[in-house]
Amino acid sequence: MLPDDIRSQVKKQFEENLKKPVKIVYFTQKLECQFCKNTHTLLSEISALSDKITLDVKDFEDDKEEVTKYNIDKIPATVIMDDVDYGIRLYGIPGGYEFTSLIGDILMISKSEKNLSPKSLEKIATLKKPIRIKVFVTNT
Repeated sequence: MLPDDIRSQVKKQFEENLKKPVKIVYFTQKLECQFCKNTHTLLSEISALSDKITLDVKDFEDDKEEVTKYNIDKIPATVIMDDVDYGIRLYGIPGGYEFTSLIGDILMISKSEKNLSPKSLEKIATLKKPIRIKVFVTNT
């Protein structure tokens, strides 16, 4: 699914920048949804580019405990995490601009980076309850 030049670029980025292991948890179902098969193929190809990336595939219907644990409400769903679940979720196929977000999320989690200013971190520290932010993107 990934063209050879993109595969080479991503592999190089991973070799140079991945510091600690990253876990991708992917939710699909037996009766494939419109983008489930392609998303699974893409995530398999990406996880094969580094031994620091693992792919854990879950079934949306059969793995209800995991669905609840990760608060998944639609598929295909991709969770990017390390030992900690930071709430990063990608729904749908991460193609186009979302592919860049997927790779960026993997690198950010692996390097334990917080690309926020001290002022932003200070503001976040004052929050009293969890906040759920949803960003919707459409291919045009």
